Amino acid sequence: MSLSPQLRKMQDEIRGYAVAYGLDFFEVIFEMLDWRQINEVAAYGGFPNRYPHWRFGMEYERLAKSYSYGLSKIYEMVINNDPCYAYLLHSNNLVDQKMVMAHVYGHSDFFKCNQYFAHTNRKMMDEMANHRTRVMRYIDRYGHDTVENFIDVSLSLDNLIDYHAPAIRRADVVPQPREDDEEERDGRIQKLGKDARPYMDRYLNPPEFLEAQRQQIAEERKKARQFPERPQRDVLNFLLHYAPLESWERDVLSLIREEALYYAPQAQTKVMNEGWACYWHSTIMTQRALKDSELIDYADHHSGTVAMGPHNFNPYKIGLELFRDIEERWNKGRCGKEYDECTDMRQRAQWNKNLGLGRDKIFEVRRIYNDLTFIDTFLTPEFCQEQRLFIYAYDLNTDQYEMAGRTFDQIKQQLLTQLTNCGSPILDVVDANHENRNILVLKHVHEGIDLRIDYARECLKSLQRIWKRPVAVDTILDGIPKTLSFDGEQYAERRPK
Repeated sequence: MSLSPQLRKMQDEIRGYAVAYGLDFFEVIFEMLDWRQINEVAAYGGFPNRYPHWRFGMEYERLAKSYSYGLSKIYEMVINNDPCYAYLLHSNNLVDQKMVMAHVYGHSDFFKCNQYFAHTNRKMMDEMANHRTRVMRYIDRYGHDTVENFIDVSLSLDNLIDYHAPAIRRADVVPQPREDDEEERDGRIQKLGKDARPYMDRYLNPPEFLEAQRQQIAEERKKARQFPERPQRDVLNFLLHYAPLESWERDVLSLIREEALYYAPQAQTKVMNEGWACYWHSTIMTQRALKDSELIDYADHHSGTVAMGPHNFNPYKIGLELFRDIEERWNKGRCGKEYDECTDMRQRAQWNKNLGLGRDKIFEVRRIYNDLTFIDTFLTPEFCQEQRLFIYAYDLNTDQYEMAGRTFDQIKQQLLTQLTNCGSPILDVVDANHENRNILVLKHVHEGIDLRIDYARECLKSLQRIWKRPVAVDTILDGIPKTLSFDGEQYAERRPK
């Protein structure tokens, strides 16, 4: 449903304010949906046309029940596309629609200007429709259950990608080495004094010299048999190249990986993206667009958006407040060597150089950072104290969550741990021909958090389904190195050799 003349006029007004503030965004196309339609689009990940799969129906039921019971409501959705598509909920009042439009323009600016989105497909609306066509063709040819079961397996592995692959050129997957035969190996042994008389051979080429060459050649061959030669972070890409898949399975796995890489920047910048959109909807509304009669409704709904309880992490709240903190610090000159070396707490509290660089700084931050570097660079002890951030943990003795720490280092480390690799374990393919039996071995890059055994087993099961040979993962459990494996029938857990 297209916008009414009143909403169209409102959109033009908000767009003008966004341009005046210096936002640079894709052209935005707003569509009006009722609650059923917006839940359906949300279940499809924001796209109106996706391949059929049971998880979309399950997500729709969850969203629909949550809306019916009054537990949650979707106010807006916006798609990283050119042009940018955004959806408004028909039942929202006018002040909500105005706030949502300002919020959407903030998102669109972020999509266009942040470097982590620079390599995403800007025509993903069309590409998703193409994915549906391809999957439907395979369903017609091989059957719904066959295709859906393979999609289940592929989706269970869609976080085993290299999140930085689109922006960083890495070495391609190394082709499998060729086995040399015995004659060729023997021919590589270099003898000295080829033109010397035969009786000199035992002096020029003693047995220990020849044996040392044979051992060196054997070591080189053993190293050459290591496949791949270096760890491969993008597990899905490795499977696409070397797993024994049928052509349709390889195509389905490739589109699952393509979609995972498209969504990856959104996972990498959730705090920044939502914080940036909240910053601009609050700025536009409070300084330009808000009428006196709309103040109470706006304050109520904005506060609900950025509310954060003691046991949860709200990216809207943290992103918004951190952007405001950066703007204030650079406006007052609370940055740089002089400020960092100041030890007088009273002087630091009153520090104000009136530099007025805050707005330029947050535009720069929006362009070159992701959540991990954003938190690592700009989180400060003063910010944590002002926002009353702390760490909580579950206490088995009291059977409840309790505060576990309030120091800045603890808080920062916890946030960085949650944001590293978008919260997913880091797994590398290290050996695809283990024991010369085509056993696929992955290595868990342990960062202090153990794998969940139930998740690890399901992951191994999915990997074995695609690799069709035994698979294993080297990890650390409770401080002890362990190898978890699955051969297609049984799981095993053992200490590595």
